Parts: sequence; C-alpha cells; structure tokens
Amino acid sequence: MTRVAEHSTPELSGDGERMVANRLNWDDRAQQHAASPAYEIDRLLSDAAAISKVVAFDLPLLAGPGVPAGPDVLAGLDIVHLQCHIGTDTLSLHRLGGRVTGLDFSGASLGQARELARRAGAAIEYVEGNVYDAPDLLGRERFDLVYTGIGALCWLPDIAAWARVVAALLRPGGRLFVRDAHPVMNALADAETAQDPVRLEYPYTEAAGPTRWDDGLSYIVGATMEHGTTYEWNHGLGEIVTGCLDAGLTMTGLAEHDSLPWPQLGPLMTRDDATGEWRPTDRPERLAASFTLQARRAPH
Repeated sequence: MTRVAEHSTPELSGDGERMVANRLNWDDRAQQHAASPAYEIDRLLSDAAAISKVVAFDLPLLAGPGVPAGPDVLAGLDIVHLQCHIGTDTLSLHRLGGRVTGLDFSGASLGQARELARRAGAAIEYVEGNVYDAPDLLGRERFDLVYTGIGALCWLPDIAAWARVVAALLRPGGRLFVRDAHPVMNALADAETAQDPVRLEYPYTEAAGPTRWDDGLSYIVGATMEHGTTYEWNHGLGEIVTGCLDAGLTMTGLAEHDSLPWPQLGPLMTRDDATGEWRPTDRPERLAASFTLQARRAPH
C-alpha cells in the first residue's frame, strides 16, 4: 500500500474533487464487495432473521441500557443509515424492527443495496447523495435514530459539518449512534510483518489534512479498482465530540473497544472467528481499535 500525506485546509469547497475521486473508487468496489464472502450476503438471504456481524457487535449498545437486545429492539423507529454502502447493515437495522432509509454517494453501491433488499423482501428506501446534503435530500427532523456504521467517518473532510447534518436529521429527542475505527488506530503505520513495531505515522487530527492512497486496492482480498486514488481524513476524538456538542447534541455514551472488523495492522492482528472482529495479537488492551459514540438531540 502507498499512502501519501497531503496537507490542506479541510473545507468542503476545497475537497470536492477528492470526494469525487472517492465516489468513483466506491463505485468500483460495489460489485466486488457484493460478491465477496466477507459481506455474507448468502447468509443474510438464507436466514430471514440474520443480521450482519457489524450490527451484531453494535447491538448491546444500540439497544440501550437495560433494554434486551431482542429481534424487535428498534421497532417503531424511523432510522437513517448514513454512508450505507451495499446495504448489509441497513438490512440488519430493518430486521431489528426499524423503518430504515439508507443514503450513500455511490450509485453503484445503492444498486447492490436495492437488489439485496428486493431479494430479502425488505421495504428499505435508498437515496443517492452526499452526506452533507442529507437534510435537503431526506427532510429535517425526520428520524429517531441516525446510524453511522464502522469505516465511514474517514471519508468525510469536515466532522463538524457532519455533526450539524446529524442534528438536522434528528427529531427532538432523537439519537445518534456511530461506531468507527479509533483515530489512534488510523494514525498507526502499516505493518508488513509480525515483527514490525507499532508506531504513529499518519495524522491524528482532521486539521492536518487528508491522506492520499494510491494503491488501487480494496480491503477485500483480491479486489482491485480502476479508480485507485482515494483520500481519507482522520478525526480525533476531541474533534468528533466537540463537533457533536457544538451542533447541540448531548453526549450519552463513549465506549472504546479493542477490536474492529478488519485487520488494520495486518500481521499484528488476530481474528476472532465468532465475531469476525480483529484485535492486536500482543496485549490488545494496550490499544483502542474502535469506539462507539452515542448522543441525543434535546427534546423541545
């Protein structure tokens, strides 16, 4: 893999071309991801009660304190899944009882998501568009829950603007749920061997600007992209929390986990077959691999 640090002011007007490059890359990924066993589409279609391993991991916190994590835990809620990709997690939220809308900027990804929903017999609305346009595309104060799944925030240049979008989408009293890779994990150098040291290499904060990838690869083994250049923005926990607070949201939870669904540190990580999660092989308690943030919009 080749990552090139590229420093710039993270303003939306200056990052439009980078987001277009990212969209082209995700269009390339869509069909290959849908065909990959990693997304377990066959399992989701063969079992009408199955949910993705990502949402299964999220479920205890998603249900809320004292709420049994049962099959109807989201019943009656209007939910929007931002950056929904091919819809495996979106379908899972639907199967937990939610009335779900998925939004993504990749038309090819939404094509796969709609086909999955059709084959599963699930009534899910999918809308194509940029996250920053979501309130205009979907409607303001429309949702009880905004869900952002893992691996999404790094594709956004401005986390404060994202938080304002979340606040605009939520009804009074509605809540945000986001799990993502920990920004410290995102700042670590790539490992080529199990003997490589763990070291900080890439920006921790959004203010440092994006990192450009020029490898033409996906995280799915064997998948290669015609449009191989992508840009990622890391967001420190302080930036994320402050963005939510400034948008008028009240923090209700922040948990840090020692695992995430992909081997970010390559040979330095070991997979848990039961959960599909990867954690550092050597003393995983030393490093937060992912986090879950929850917040709520105040009721009127």
